Amino acid sequence: MIMDLREKAVAGLLGVAVGDALGVPFEFRSQAEMTADPARDMRGYGTHHQPAGTWSDDSSLTFCLAESLVRGYDLADMAHKFVQWKTSAYWTAHDNVFDIGMTTRRTIALLEDILERGDLEDLELLRYGAPESDNGNGSLMRILPLLFHIRGLDIREKFEITWRVSALTHGHIRAAMSCLIYLRLAEYVLQGLNKEESYLRMRQDVMALWKAMEFDAGEQKHFERMIQQDIREAPKNTIHGSGYVIASLEASLWCFLKTNDFETAVLTAVNFGQDTDTTAAITGGLAGLYYGSAGIPAYWLAVLARMEDIRALGEALGGVYAGVR
Repeated sequence: MIMDLREKAVAGLLGVAVGDALGVPFEFRSQAEMTADPARDMRGYGTHHQPAGTWSDDSSLTFCLAESLVRGYDLADMAHKFVQWKTSAYWTAHDNVFDIGMTTRRTIALLEDILERGDLEDLELLRYGAPESDNGNGSLMRILPLLFHIRGLDIREKFEITWRVSALTHGHIRAAMSCLIYLRLAEYVLQGLNKEESYLRMRQDVMALWKAMEFDAGEQKHFERMIQQDIREAPKNTIHGSGYVIASLEASLWCFLKTNDFETAVLTAVNFGQDTDTTAAITGGLAGLYYGSAGIPAYWLAVLARMEDIRALGEALGGVYAGVR
């Protein structure tokens, strides 16, 4: 069990990084541009002028969260690592921060202020009063490591923890619920269920949670295609790779559920265009968990920046949480 959980953690983190790196050269391209010149392999340069195998803020913040969780659940430590990333290029591919979302930039500056003042209880309050504009995909893209901390808990407790961690950058309940949906699906994948059963059980669990917590009906409608309906039935031309958290989650679930191997899943995500690195990173996390490290093309891993560091981090994360619950 210990080695299996370590391997799962490694595969999940590598999946995020590989998907991210595949998407980096294509970020901001339209879907029409991607159709004309689709991603087929790991490329260098492009949008951000980075060498092949370079991952962005999606992976950096994922690794910051994972490293923090190795030491235990501590919002202040998570916040500190996010600040370190922004100010000191901590956990970057090549010691530089080249891509950061507007909400993430603003909220990490707020984290820095909270840490400097020492008012750490304010970290618990970030989820209250968050504006609807805090619904970018910046917490969803980095949330996967939290899976290992919340697995086995009651789903209401999972959500409360997930909302706190999401709110370090994206405090709105919609962003937090998106993270919870993603993590609940990932948990069933981690347990070894197939994709179809994992998706069915996740939807059942989420609808039961909504009923128990009296989740706002207006908010529920944003998730309708994924939860009340079956996202696999959505036509491809209605799936979008934008930076909106609902669009990102829909696209990632669609790519994961509609494909049969890691390579096709992440390339499909990239080829939706727009926020290519994030859509593919979110998809890659699920696909990595499901297909394992062996399912990720070796020629992509060979050029991935800091691959051995990522492996070591995954082994540490999986090792800490093996057998905890």
